[in-house]
Amino acid sequence: MAVSMFKSKKFGAFIFFAFIFTLSAAKIHAQEEEGGGFYIEQPRVFYGGLVIGANFTQVDGDDYAGYHKIGLNVGGIVYAQLKKHLALSLEILYSQKGSKSSSADPTRAAIINGTTYYTTNYGIDINYAEIPLMINYFDKRKSHAGVGLSYSRLVSSTENLVTYPSPPPVDLTKYPFKPGGLDAIAGVQLHIIKGLFLNVRFQYSVVPIRTSLPPYFARATQYNNMYVVRLMYLFI
Repeated sequence: MAVSMFKSKKFGAFIFFAFIFTLSAAKIHAQEEEGGGFYIEQPRVFYGGLVIGANFTQVDGDDYAGYHKIGLNVGGIVYAQLKKHLALSLEILYSQKGSKSSSADPTRAAIINGTTYYTTNYGIDINYAEIPLMINYFDKRKSHAGVGLSYSRLVSSTENLVTYPSPPPVDLTKYPFKPGGLDAIAGVQLHIIKGLFLNVRFQYSVVPIRTSLPPYFARATQYNNMYVVRLMYLFI
């Protein structure tokens, strides 16, 4: 319960600072000319673009801390402008998540049937097709912040566990990841030049990605936890 409360406070703090960033940017650029849409030249309802970047991920519940796993985050995005400073965004992404041990940890051990097993290497690779839906607030310079949810479907997964002595006493293929997932998202998009944005977001599982594991090497309930850094180009 204490861990869940800490994660909730962390996510809430990120949302708060995301909106503070947007409001500050709006104040800084208050003297700029105000457009009728995303851009003054061609205001319209829908805007599409491409995104590419990296996920910095960990899996809460594998007993390893740190965003050591780096994966691809790539796909397309569409904005639907609702009001002058408000728009919905829908993305279709290929997203690589998971975790990676930074080094062997001699304290990670399990005693099974009288034998002590030490974990020397561990890693999770989980690939998803992902559909984030977000509500975004835009400042006058088109930088924006948003919050939303992301539905994902599992494409593939692999898990690597190396112990001493070997082989490991558990077959992890018997404990698959859930085929579907739901994440909460908060992020900011910084407008660099016309059409080009730098995006930073935080994303965390709303529901567990797995709930059945033996108690030897990890917790039974696990969650995706990641930061994303991307470039986005809108065709405008």
